[in-house]
Order: sequence, then structure tokens, then C-alpha cells
Amino acid sequence: MTQPAALHVRFLGRQPYEPIWKQMQAFTDQRSPDQNDELWVLQHDSVFTQGQAGKDIHLLNPGDIPVVKVDRGGQVTWHGPGQLIIYLLLNVKRLDYGVRDLVNLIEESLIAYLADLGIEAHARPDAPGVYVGEAKIAALGLKIRRGCSFHGLSFNINCSLDAFARINPCGYAGMPVTRLADLRPEITFQQAQEDLLNRILRRLGHQQVTTTNTWQELA
Repeated sequence: MTQPAALHVRFLGRQPYEPIWKQMQAFTDQRSPDQNDELWVLQHDSVFTQGQAGKDIHLLNPGDIPVVKVDRGGQVTWHGPGQLIIYLLLNVKRLDYGVRDLVNLIEESLIAYLADLGIEAHARPDAPGVYVGEAKIAALGLKIRRGCSFHGLSFNINCSLDAFARINPCGYAGMPVTRLADLRPEITFQQAQEDLLNRILRRLGHQQVTTTNTWQELA
């Protein structure tokens, strides 16, 4: 696989879901073949997102949490404060990645990071994501358009898990969920974000990484 020279990481803080989603679409539709890849690192306001295969029967009681139907793969999940989001906007054609390669990269990065913390985690062939025992700790969903990926992963760090009781997570009734705070409570959100991001960057292998911290640059 061929790694391009540069990748840009945007730290976006806490953001509502829909503007970021629309910006991912626009970035992907407008990017040139030689444009640098990007990772967007953030948290979202509380929201349920329903993937292209999503069925309304898995929305048990959304209540006051908005539901957004989106263009990623997968069923329904929740995003909100205390959950780390990393969106991977990669030219997968240039990288010579298939969808499975990218899924493996995300899952293996998460599993290796958790192993560093003494937490045994695994992937499941029938339900993409990362699990500790039977409980899901990270979800992923991707979209490939024009040879480029967007969407990405969500990792439960210190978020409330209450909203997951209002859905069948990822389309599985009764699927338990967990978070890093219940397994290694001394690990801060910032520590987890930095360490997982560094693992993903190493696996991607870009030779140069730059960063910014502003939302306005996306406009």
C-alpha cells in the first residue's frame, strides 16, 4: 500500500452532528486527487444516527434526542459528549485500501490501544466494532465515495451510556455497551484521544502530519 506524504488532523472540539456530516460530504465531493488526507477529531452533541441499512424498529424510544438518517453503512447508534469521534477522510484508492483494510485498521488500532491498558478486546465478523467481552466499546461506520472514505469510529470513553437503552445498538436487541471509564477510570479523555490517535496515525504511515484546532477552516 502506498502512503502519501502528508495528512492533516483537525481537532474540532464539541460540534452538532449535521453540519459536520455535510462538511464531510462536501470535502469528499470536492477534493482533488492529490489533496492531503485528513482526520477530524471531535465530540458530538447527543444524537442518534441511522445508517443506510437502519430500520426504524431499532429506534425503541428516541424521545428528545434527534435522529439523523445518514449515508454511512450500518444500523443505528448514539453519539454524544464523552465519546471520542475520529472521522477518516482518506483517498483509499491512492492508499490502495479496500473497505475491509480500513475496517481492520480501525479495529486493530482500538484493540491494540486497549491491550496497552491491560484490557482484552476483540472484533466480531458479524458486527463491526470493538468489544470487551460481550459489551461494545467502539462502533464504526464508513462510506466510500469517489474512491475516498468518510465517517469513521466512535469510542466510548466517559460518556453516559443511558441513551443506548433507547435503541437496539447497531441493530442488536439487548446488546450491552461499555466505556473506558468503567474499565480504567484513571485514564482521562485527553489521554485516550491522544494515544488512540497516535496508534491510528502510525498504522496509516503518512510521512508528515499537521494539525489545526479551528472549525472555521472547514467553511
